[in-house]
Amino acid sequence: MNRILQPQGWARPRGYSNGVAARGTYVAIAGQVGSNAQGKIETDDFAEQARLALANVLAVLREAGGGPQNIVQMNWYVTSRDEYLAAGARIGPIWKDLMTGPGGAVAFPAMTLLVVSGLLDPAAKLEIDASAIIHD
Repeated sequence: MNRILQPQGWARPRGYSNGVAARGTYVAIAGQVGSNAQGKIETDDFAEQARLALANVLAVLREAGGGPQNIVQMNWYVTSRDEYLAAGARIGPIWKDLMTGPGGAVAFPAMTLLVVSGLLDPAAKLEIDASAIIHD
């Protein structure tokens, strides 16, 4: 089981954790964009691309026998801070839906969000990579 690292006296982060400790098999998940299974981006809607990118991360993780509860680190690369912030109210429920693990606990891994000037696929508005630990 992952242990959330929350230093005493620190304000609780919203939507992520400051740190996560875990033991087991390490899984590295390459950056995923909001594409379908054939790698085609079919929408320019930021929240929908976020849903698809997150679902793609989880699909790779399932191949290793894991789920959202196993993710310890996640990085989001977004091409527009404004679009990310504007889509926040829609991304929250998507996160809860996809990142709820066994027992109904929503996973909040350690996270970094970076605003970048562009991604390899010019239609991509964000890319998500992750690290997970499948517990022994």
